[in-house]
Amino acid sequence: MCARKRKPLPFFKKLEIIDAGAEGKAVAKPEGQVVFINNAVPGDVADVQVFRKKRRFLEGKAVKFHTLSDKRTEPICSHFGTCGGCKWQSMGYDHQLFYKQKQVTDNLTRIGHLELPETMPIIASKATQYYRNKLEFTFTAKRWLTEDEIGQDSVFQRNAVGFHVPGRFDAVLAVDHCYLQGSLSNELRSFIRNIALENQIEFFDLREQTGYLRNLIIRTSSTGESMMILSVARDEPKTIELILNAVKEDFAELTSIMYVVNSKRNDTISDLDIECFSGQDHILEKMEGLNFKIGPKSFYQTNSEQAYELYKITRDFAEIKNSDLVYDLYTGTGTIANFIAKSAKHVVGIEYIPEAIEDAKVNSNLNDINNTSFFAGDMKDVLNDNFITENGKPDVIITDPPRAGMHEDVTRKILEIAANKVVYVSCNPATQARDLEILSEKYTISKVQPVDMFPHTHHVENVVLLTLKNL
Repeated sequence: MCARKRKPLPFFKKLEIIDAGAEGKAVAKPEGQVVFINNAVPGDVADVQVFRKKRRFLEGKAVKFHTLSDKRTEPICSHFGTCGGCKWQSMGYDHQLFYKQKQVTDNLTRIGHLELPETMPIIASKATQYYRNKLEFTFTAKRWLTEDEIGQDSVFQRNAVGFHVPGRFDAVLAVDHCYLQGSLSNELRSFIRNIALENQIEFFDLREQTGYLRNLIIRTSSTGESMMILSVARDEPKTIELILNAVKEDFAELTSIMYVVNSKRNDTISDLDIECFSGQDHILEKMEGLNFKIGPKSFYQTNSEQAYELYKITRDFAEIKNSDLVYDLYTGTGTIANFIAKSAKHVVGIEYIPEAIEDAKVNSNLNDINNTSFFAGDMKDVLNDNFITENGKPDVIITDPPRAGMHEDVTRKILEIAANKVVYVSCNPATQARDLEILSEKYTISKVQPVDMFPHTHHVENVVLLTLKNL
């Protein structure tokens, strides 16, 4: 029996790109079909080759441009188009803001079927380069080769450190200079790479699970403090000392030098013991006179300046009175809880990760805040009738869940509690819209405020104020 011959995938000529869509891709709609294109900007006209066909949409790549959009700008990074970390770098920042705002409105109205007040203009990031306070780099023994390099006969250095190529767990692009984090990050990454090459220290092979150097995390803060965490595959004290003593000598400004031995098949270190080699085991972040202790596993918003804007909006929306009991759901390390505590009678924070709750308690103690309580556990299990009886019914609920949004049991419990106000902070307007549709049974959307935390990406934070209906 002959195998059925597959139909060739569509090729579209002079396709007009009309919108920006999911995952930072551009959108075209030839004859009603939705085509997501990974290397175009709204306003481009291009020939597009489809490389993947799904039931509801196609995925393609522009192979020839006939007209370039007036929304385009020249990318500043030499790795643009391969790295995948800043997919909108070829689009002017004002246009990025327009599509982020549109993304919020579209998700809330189309997914959530919600009626919105006039959405306030998105708050732009003051810094569009070097705005991140945390980056993680991956070492590789088989770096990703460019198309030009593949076509050459030369033998290339394959040991490198950089970022994963999108869609490939074992493919890492060597990064020369990254515009997401400041000079310390670029210099330190290059320094450790050179030390390793000079001393013939093995870089890790993700597919074969061999080698020594695995990952490098660099954290900085607005106070000028900095931390590095080196992840290695085996406990080899002499090799660790060789690398980290060299770092200590050349980078005296580092507040904290740490390392972790990771012999697992994955790169996560949240379940491992992290050792302090030199300096402190933490750095300090400061916000409105408050100090926040950031350990190697601590969560903190990766754009410090915009995090302040986000939390101010949250506090303003909540309009907390000194008689109010506030629940801060998904509190993380208690940043929002401690930030708003001075306005409230008491703040109760709940978070899944026990280590984060310990950090939240430390941050309260660090700032002499005595009106907070923190609890660890799965939100849908912790937030029950007994918990509310013991801690009191909240006047205000603030919720800042992960990208997946809230479990439906949590959303239903919020409806049952019927606090006067709910402030919903989200890094994913799509899951936020899903949850808000459920909450609309008892709540009205009073305010919507998008905030740009991540320039040159499609990601956007959104803060929504819900007020209880007069039922």
